[in-house]
Amino acid sequence: MTGTTPTSRVTGLPTPWLRDHMHEALAIYGLAMGYDAAVVAGRYGYAIQHIDRPGFRAVGAFAESSDGEQLVGFGYGYVVAPGQWWHDQVRAALDRRTAKQWLPDAFEVCELHVHPDQQSRGLGRRLLHALVADLPNPVALLSTPDADTKAFRLYHADGFVDLARGYHFPGDARPFAILGATLPLAPRSR
Repeated sequence: MTGTTPTSRVTGLPTPWLRDHMHEALAIYGLAMGYDAAVVAGRYGYAIQHIDRPGFRAVGAFAESSDGEQLVGFGYGYVVAPGQWWHDQVRAALDRRTAKQWLPDAFEVCELHVHPDQQSRGLGRRLLHALVADLPNPVALLSTPDADTKAFRLYHADGFVDLARGYHFPGDARPFAILGATLPLAPRSR
């Protein structure tokens, strides 16, 4: 990441581009989440399958470097539905009333990651807002490690509320928070 400038471009990612560059995107995911290479490699098959889900959309952040423009952040999501692993995990974590209010026709912010060298420059916020802009869905949902992280603070500052805290997804020892926001997101006042 040396040689990158603080100015980055955020844009929609065409599905074929993301399919061809998923390894590059998942490398950022691994660095941002602190996962080792084996976890990242195991995620590839799932991520490629996500591309074919209803309502799929993706965004990327690119920065100029000495090697040309490179991906420094990305996000993607789709409409959740019963039978999808994340939907069913979240449904089990929520009480009946909360699930009925938040899950129908929700857009899942499945992945949203910025390379650690590019964090704290507003890219996460720009990616999040670009990803959910103009969606027809009433709400957006996501899960994030349940800790005082930059991501957790970003989501709360931009209108996400706690739906469940301290949830353990299979395969990850860390507790996660499940958050939801009504759409459209209101830009944060500065």
